[in-house]
Formats: sequence, C-alpha cells, structure tokens
Amino acid sequence: MTAHAPKVLRVDLAERSYDILIGNGLVASAGEHIKPLLASPRVLTITDENVARHWLEPYRQSLASAGIDNRELILPPGEQTKSFEYLQQVTEWLLETGVDRKTTLVALGGGVIGDLAGFAAAITLRGIPFIQVPTTLLSQVDSSVGGKTAIDMPQGKNLVGAFYQPQLVLADMDVLDTLPGREFMAGYAEVVKYGLLGDPDFFEWCESHGKALAAGDSAERAHAVETSCSAKARVVAADEFEADQRALLNLGHTFAHAFEAEVGFGDKLLHGEAVGMGMVCAFELSHRLGLCQGQDVERVRRHFDAVGMPTNINALSDETWTADRLIDHMGRDKKTEGGRLTFILARGIGEAFISRDVDTDVLRDYLEKYLAS
Repeated sequence: MTAHAPKVLRVDLAERSYDILIGNGLVASAGEHIKPLLASPRVLTITDENVARHWLEPYRQSLASAGIDNRELILPPGEQTKSFEYLQQVTEWLLETGVDRKTTLVALGGGVIGDLAGFAAAITLRGIPFIQVPTTLLSQVDSSVGGKTAIDMPQGKNLVGAFYQPQLVLADMDVLDTLPGREFMAGYAEVVKYGLLGDPDFFEWCESHGKALAAGDSAERAHAVETSCSAKARVVAADEFEADQRALLNLGHTFAHAFEAEVGFGDKLLHGEAVGMGMVCAFELSHRLGLCQGQDVERVRRHFDAVGMPTNINALSDETWTADRLIDHMGRDKKTEGGRLTFILARGIGEAFISRDVDTDVLRDYLEKYLAS
C-alpha cells in the first residue's frame, strides 16, 4: 500500500456519504485529498501538543503545496480536554478567525481531538464542514467514523454531543509508528471488538496476527483498520443515529464507562484499556447468565493476556472499588432507557446482542466477584 494508492471505503449515508482513505503517507499528502472538498482554499485545524510534535509540519507542508491556507489551534493532550472549557475555547477561536459556513474544520489527532472538534463543528454557526485525520489506532477504527461527537461531563463520558458526520477520514498507517505502545494497544481493543460482536473469523485472525500487528507490521495494521472500518461503515449506514443495531458497537462500553467514571478520565485508565476489560466482563456476565460457553470467555481473556492487555481493573488501580458505585455510574450511561441498564451481551464469539433485562442483583453479584478476583 502506498501513499498514491490508498484503500477507499465508502460510508453510505445518502447526501452525508463520505470516504475513508486507508494507507501510508496520507498526512503528508493531506492537502491533495482535502482540496477537492473545500468550498474555498482555507481550513482551520485543531490538534494537540503530542500530535503537533510529530505530524503538524508535514501536514502544514501538504496544505501549502495544495494552495490551502491554514490556521491551527494546539490543545493539551488527554481526556480532560474533552470538556466544556475547551469546547468554549475552540468555538471562540473559530469565531475569532472569521469562520463562515463554508470554512472546513480539520481534526488532526486522536479520539479526544476528533470528538471535540467534531462537536464544535456541529454547533458553530449551526454546522460547518469538518474532516477527520485520526492519529491513533482507536480513532482510526472507531471514533473518527460514524459521526459521534461529544464531550465528557462529571456525571459520565460522552454525555453532551451530537451526531455529525465528517466529509472525509484519512487513516494514515504511518502515524501509528509514533504512538506509545500503551496507546496503540488501547486502540487494539476496539479492533478486537469487531470480531467479538459479529465476525468470529476476524477474531480468529486477531488471535493469529495480534502480536505481529502490535510489533509494527504495517500490512497487518492496514488489514485490521480496513476490516474494522468496513464493519463500522456497514453498521452506521444501517443505523446512523443508534436507534437499534448500532448499539452493538458498544460491546464492553457499559462496564468501561463505569470504570472510567470511577477512576476519573485521564491517563490512569485509557479508554481502550477500559473497553478491553469491559468486553471480558460482558462475556463473563453472559456466561454467568447461561448465554455463552466458558471456553468463549477463556478465548477472550487469553487473547488479551497474550498481547499484554489488562483483563481486570485491579491490575491497573489500587482504588477501593464497590459494585454499587459501578452500578450507579452505569445508571448514568447515555444508553440507559427508562431506568433499565443496557448491556451488549454475547451468545458466543461473534454473536453479540442488545439486552435491557439484566437483573441488578445478578449484576451486583457478578461485579462483587469480579472485583474480588
């Protein structure tokens, strides 16, 4: 795969359809891919300090080579940037630069920057065009695709936001080489998710190729990103606003968001780490409910162990956890309906389904045993 021949996937949403480009050298050639979409040769770019250190200069040069004027805002890295404070800073900066409804906003960064910039684009002037240039594995395979934008609140993760689709996603494999190993593996949890929720063959591929992917094999990484984005594009095209089956993409997330809310959003527990543990919990709970076999639970746990990912929250935290506090966090999850918690459970590898019928006493008993393990 070369910079001149990226893989192109289409997210089919009628007039809101857009392409995902997957390949090498896409940041360094961003200008040529972005320019055909611009109403005027001008963009505004949001990024963070870590991404700017590695990728802002080649990005700037690509825009200049394409004759595109650019101004950028560089924000602090980390989950704490997904807040009202920084949303206000971004929107005020957009207005101060003379943004109009034909000005395109570019998110050059991971999930935090993509979510924040996308939400700012959705609400500034009631909507301006925006483009995603995701720079983490997690954002490439998940948050940059599908139009979910949001900020976090003290009550929980992603509770204030909007559905707002980008015009283009550029997933450059080269940026993954500058990711810290922990950040990369946190994103890998979202790759595995696509196998666990609906594609047992892909989960088997992950079992065979996960270590090579983690070690830096570019072809393996591109295959993982392409397969993940293809799966998400199909789900989003069928259920853009999460009225039904798109909720399957939240496998592990009800547990994960509770873990994050309890720890506090930040570097102590990365989102992908929480999702990985949450998927183990979802399979364990499914087994406890008699829905899936114990060997499926062991496969999930064994694979995460094999690639060096944590499978129990106690491995990452010395907090005093309680089942009731976690259940309280789950009750504030945006997927809760009529006071009923929403879980994605599984009848086996690749057989996930939506459930709102988990008895709270059963859940509490499971969590108490999980926290004691």
